[in-house]
Amino acid sequence: MRSFPPLRLVTLILVLASPALRAATPGSKTEAPAKAIPPLIDSPAELKARIPAQLRITKPDYIVFVPEVTDAGVNDTGNEHFLVTEHPDGSLLAVWTQSSAESQPDQHIAFARSTDAGVTWSKPAIIAGPKRPGDGQMASWGYPLVSRSGRIYVLYSQHIGKHDNFPHHTGWLDGIFSDDLGRTWSPPQRVPVARSQRDNPDAAMPPNMLCWQKPLRLGKDGRYFAGFTRWTSFAVTKNPTKSWISADSRVEFMRFENIDAHPAVAEIKISWFAANERALSVPFPGHPAVSACQEPTVVKLPDGRLFCVMRTASGSPYWSVSRDGGETWTAPRRLLRRDGGEPLLHPLSPCPMYDVGGNEAGSGRYVLFIHGHDGNYQGWGPTDSSYHRRPLQIVTGRFQAGADQPVWFDEPRFFFDHDGVALGKPKTRGRLDLALYASFTVQKGRAVLWYPDRKFFLLGRVIGPEWFDGR
Repeated sequence: MRSFPPLRLVTLILVLASPALRAATPGSKTEAPAKAIPPLIDSPAELKARIPAQLRITKPDYIVFVPEVTDAGVNDTGNEHFLVTEHPDGSLLAVWTQSSAESQPDQHIAFARSTDAGVTWSKPAIIAGPKRPGDGQMASWGYPLVSRSGRIYVLYSQHIGKHDNFPHHTGWLDGIFSDDLGRTWSPPQRVPVARSQRDNPDAAMPPNMLCWQKPLRLGKDGRYFAGFTRWTSFAVTKNPTKSWISADSRVEFMRFENIDAHPAVAEIKISWFAANERALSVPFPGHPAVSACQEPTVVKLPDGRLFCVMRTASGSPYWSVSRDGGETWTAPRRLLRRDGGEPLLHPLSPCPMYDVGGNEAGSGRYVLFIHGHDGNYQGWGPTDSSYHRRPLQIVTGRFQAGADQPVWFDEPRFFFDHDGVALGKPKTRGRLDLALYASFTVQKGRAVLWYPDRKFFLLGRVIGPEWFDGR
């Protein structure tokens, strides 16, 4: 799911293995090799000096969080997995994973609330995990579920001091809840999870499960439903290359059966779909027995089916559809602009898709976010995820009744980029990527994309009707 330090040793192998990975996209800047590695960020003062010029470079309409960057503590300079959801009282709740930098031992879950539709936000509170290294084991990838009467659950991956494939992937599913809008939280409890044939044979080893989008009420009888990535244990399937992107990964789904009954966290019931042999997979280029299929987003179609888009290492997103509320899914296929059209190009990076009529509306109008190239960008290759995850393009889509691929897309258009300045933890090179670990809300017809910029700032940008006008 995440971006790791670049390992370019297998780039040539990938390029030779797949025609999709050799393609260059006109206008995507792939023709001008740059390969500029940013210098180290010397100090907190230097980092702080970059903030004024960088904060609004992606043209946000909302500013949720800006790292304080002080000499006393810089454990807030990594911010991602940014999930904003609505509470029944009309407020907005934000849950995200925060740290000094991704996968560091101070990784924790942060929470904030807005009572004015996102204009201002409360000071973030750490609700799980350590504030500083040594205060406990890291907590990661939290996501909210809000009952119809207002109880807030946050579930997250709890590290236990050992890892199976990657340190920030392996963890038990723990959770907490609040009945007072996040002012106080219950003690953490563990949520029972189903074991998989892709988990470590040692049952004491936690699974490698990452749910990257907030669950939505798309399941049977309006129950919360979400897709997730299950990374296969290296004890089951070895990584065939030296790059993290070829580690085996599959997409599965889960439905939360009793959130509205206010269970204790340990009594949350989950049904599991597309598990084991039925998990959605897409072959990794050059290694057909290995899958690189990750980070599903799910939208509802006007005819009631569910449509899922996933990131892959094939140079394009893939899609699948379910006719039974997410219990069974078709085999993944490459995402095209339309039936018989050209593929949409995108590297192994988040490619979320959202319903502009509302997350559970089935309006038939959608937005998809991609980078517009296959991983070959400014001299970087498909394994260089720290550098090729930009710029960001917006692709508007519409439901097509009777079509093979049920959503057809317009020409991708530029959405935002930055000017090549890295942001992040001092004494590191920071981050340049615009990996869209994002979320979406629609309140009173106003659609907002909530996103991290370089996994540093947390921002929001309105997706207005102008993106659909005349199309």
